[in-house]
Amino acid sequence: MNIYRYLLSFLLFFSITGWGPFNFFSKPITEPVGSQAWIDKESRLINAQANNLDANVLKLSLSAYIHARKRGLDNRQLLTIIDYSKSSAEKRLWVVDLKRAKVLFNTYVTHGQNSGKKLATSFSNQPGSLKSSIGVFVTTQKPYVGGNGYSLRLLGLEPGINDNAYRRDIVFHGAWYATGATVRKYGQLGRSWGCPAVSEDTARPLIDTIKDNTLVFAYYPDRRWLGHSSFLAG
Repeated sequence: MNIYRYLLSFLLFFSITGWGPFNFFSKPITEPVGSQAWIDKESRLINAQANNLDANVLKLSLSAYIHARKRGLDNRQLLTIIDYSKSSAEKRLWVVDLKRAKVLFNTYVTHGQNSGKKLATSFSNQPGSLKSSIGVFVTTQKPYVGGNGYSLRLLGLEPGINDNAYRRDIVFHGAWYATGATVRKYGQLGRSWGCPAVSEDTARPLIDTIKDNTLVFAYYPDRRWLGHSSFLAG
């Protein structure tokens, strides 16, 4: 019986001190959400997993998330980040579990036909523009099957920037032209009519992960948006 007692004490010691096998499992972030300590720890842990995610973009997205959370817009502590300042040949979409500071997805995502070719440089909130929108969005509760297959609608939260997203049918969906094979063949992804399309293999698991009121942060260094967004103030 003594050997079992010693073994239990040994395992308990390592679990308390954070050493040993228990340290390999994801642990929830313990700092209060929104505190500077929370932001610093989230940033450090996320960038360690995704060094292709710009540190400044990540911090802006966390700031937007905190503002959204204060408004009661956060259901599940998930954040989707799209960095439209990167070319479509790069994996510029990340989905992060903020509860455990874990990167769940990092994949290719398209921009709109009239936003640019390899690089997106122009964005719009206008129906029929065939351009992507930037800013802060929230996902709707239920996916649906439409002309582009399994899809998920977005609600734009920023007046004049993206609040026509629902009316414009800006949705996450799968597309054959949003794959690494397309990049290797053409040097860029194909373009959508404004939707953030991902590969057909990725669409369903990604949509099922981020559905039901989770935040989406679509970044571009647009001075008007960065200077006036209520989600980035303060």
